Amino acid sequence: MSSGGGAAPGGTIVPFPGKFAGQVGFQRDELMRIMDVYGRMVAAGNWRDYAMDFTKDAAIFAAFVRTAERPQAQIEKRPALRNRQGMWTLLGEHGQVLKRGHELAGVLAPIERRLMKAVED
Repeated sequence: MSSGGGAAPGGTIVPFPGKFAGQVGFQRDELMRIMDVYGRMVAAGNWRDYAMDFTKDAAIFAAFVRTAERPQAQIEKRPALRNRQGMWTLLGEHGQVLKRGHELAGVLAPIERRLMKAVED
C-alpha cells in the first residue's frame, strides 16, 4: 500500500474530485501565502470570512468583513495574463484594480501594509 498523495495504484494520476480539465487553481504555496495573510487579517479583526471560486479562466480568493456583503478584497490568478501585466490581481470592494503583478508577494503587499502598525518608543 502506498502512502503517496495523488497517485493511484499502478502510477496513474487521479484528478481531484470536482476539478475539471483546464480549471485554474492555486498551488499549495500560493494558497498558503494567501491564507497566511487572511489569518493575520482575521486576527486583526479586519476580515471574518472567505470564499474561493475556480473557473477555466481564473482562481479567485475573496475575503469578507461580513458574509452577506460583497468581498472587501479579491485575489485573482489569471494565467492567461502571465505574459502581459501579470497573472495576479488584487481587487477592491467595488471591483477596482488595486494592484497587478507577476509575483503574488507584490500583489499582497497593500494588504500586508494595512497590518503594519506604528510602535511608539
